[in-house]
Amino acid sequence: MSALSDDTLRKILVQIQQTAIQSRRSLDLSIQQIQVKERERRILQLTIDEITAMPQDVNMYKGVGKAFIMVPRTTMDEQLKSQEKELSDDIASLTKKAKYFEKQFNDAQSQLRDIFHHAPKAS
Repeated sequence: MSALSDDTLRKILVQIQQTAIQSRRSLDLSIQQIQVKERERRILQLTIDEITAMPQDVNMYKGVGKAFIMVPRTTMDEQLKSQEKELSDDIASLTKKAKYFEKQFNDAQSQLRDIFHHAPKAS
């Protein structure tokens, strides 16, 4: 490594630091998005549980802007289940992204640790 000039080493170090910073930001954002989707899914699951507990002959209404329209129970169930599936798919996708960013961050941290560990000691 000593064959490289100080300027080249500095550029490599800056690039690794920027990768670590960007990976950490992306990881934090992914974790935050996962938490939001999990909260939405929990609310949706509670709604499904409440609707399931109601008798079959109860009228169902869906909010549309400032108004409500009556919706058949089967349609309401299908819509809620499709929303739940969509949220579950989003969470799975975000979890994969978060794992990727975590690995990228850990790799950059490891590279920085190696560089500073093997750096020549100043006298």
